[in-house]
Amino acid sequence: MAFDSFADFLAMGTHAPYVWSAYGLSFAIILWNVVQPWLTRRRWLKEQSAQLKRDARESRKS
Repeated sequence: MAFDSFADFLAMGTHAPYVWSAYGLSFAIILWNVVQPWLTRRRWLKEQSAQLKRDARESRKS
């Protein structure tokens, strides 16, 4: 399929809404699959750090 101009490429005839929404949704899902584990790991590390600090405080009290 050849396009006469970049605007024609972006419009893709009558298929543009379907094509660009599919690309957008795919990009959003891939981005979520990268960001979500990173955020989960960060939260887990903060929780572990806080737990270690609590344990250290409690062991000094004893």
